[in-house]
Amino acid sequence: MIKLANVWVLILFFSSAVQSADTVIHAGQLIDVTSNSVRSNVSVVITDDRIAAVRDGWISPAEGQRLIDLRGHTLMPGFIDMHVHLSGELDPPHSYSEGFYLNSADLALRASAYASLTLRAGFTTVRDLGANDVDAIKALKTAINSGLVEGPRIFMAGKAIATTGGHGDPTNGIRSDLRGDPGPKDGVINSAQDAFKAVRQRYKDGSDVIKLTVTGGVLSLAKSGDNPQFTDDELQAVVAAAKDYNFNVAVHAHGAEGMKRAVDAGIDSVEHGTYMTEEIMSLMKTKGTWYVPTISAGKWVAKLSEEEGKFPAVVRPKAAAVGPLIQDTFARAYAAGVNIAFGTDAGVSPHGRNAEEFIFMVEAGMPVLEAIRSATLNASILLGQDDRLGSIEQGKLADLVAVEGDPMSDVSTLLSPSFVMKGGQIYVNETPSSK
Repeated sequence: MIKLANVWVLILFFSSAVQSADTVIHAGQLIDVTSNSVRSNVSVVITDDRIAAVRDGWISPAEGQRLIDLRGHTLMPGFIDMHVHLSGELDPPHSYSEGFYLNSADLALRASAYASLTLRAGFTTVRDLGANDVDAIKALKTAINSGLVEGPRIFMAGKAIATTGGHGDPTNGIRSDLRGDPGPKDGVINSAQDAFKAVRQRYKDGSDVIKLTVTGGVLSLAKSGDNPQFTDDELQAVVAAAKDYNFNVAVHAHGAEGMKRAVDAGIDSVEHGTYMTEEIMSLMKTKGTWYVPTISAGKWVAKLSEEEGKFPAVVRPKAAAVGPLIQDTFARAYAAGVNIAFGTDAGVSPHGRNAEEFIFMVEAGMPVLEAIRSATLNASILLGQDDRLGSIEQGKLADLVAVEGDPMSDVSTLLSPSFVMKGGQIYVNETPSSK
């Protein structure tokens, strides 16, 4: 009797879910990232902004319900890009001067266009890891959440935190009488005390994550692309302050020494990781640190470095040296078993082409299914949002993307989504539909 009662509970639940649903999707294939498997002939039931049920077979929609026919498609969770910069796109030399003539409104409007491209590429959630104009990204995030403009769900870092002269110091390269002495509010620290003030300022600004630039970088107007730029005390203070405010800490890092100091201090993710050593990989595995590779950005700056006059003289050799190495670092980190979450650094590489990262990851030896998992469940775990994002499961937000055909046999299909849903709302639908 108990078993029979349980069966009737399940029947009543599924019946209720279907009867109250807004949408029923018939998927030819469904990527189940929780079990690392591909399921065939599956129905997904959507109620409001949530997944109400996932059932084997193609159930019949009730009267008044919408049917989305994806029987010739592969359905996946909405993709998550853990490293973007929505307020701009690399266009040297203009990128180095536009801060002097663009206002917050200009940046917010431009970011809204990039956000739309990103969503329509299948990326329903992003982590915006640094913007010089915090108000522009915050306004965009609010407008998207309010339904005023279309775009991915945004988790923002606000202004990245650097040290004086480091990658991320907003006054690098400009004439001396305009530089001033930026401090924690502007993202420049030089002590443990400064670190606490900077983190608290980001809390005040409405940030969701802390971004540090712990080594030199490629695009900054400074000589080194890899030298360490934070002391151990400063890093430990940032991590301690971030823990107080429930922030994750992501670090831009190319050079090994700065990277090692950051991982030792307890940061959550390494971005880029170009000169990552086996010692650092082992430490990251021990600490549970995530790696966000951004191969796309590496390839893009390497390409631009080949064009005469494209970059300032101090930037070009860094782009040529660092850019081509990231894909190989990714291959070694994956083989070593480091936790990997998907990220492109879009804004350095073009917006809307985020899915090219899948191709680069597969080229470097990661199976397609694991690459998709890196951009779904893995990314949601790093975000601390795996209770509502990252997989197609009952109760989670209805963030879905579908491509025609089978990405397991042709990863390039991920470049052209024919269906994109975020929170139960359809933004792309180039598929046959009925009812």
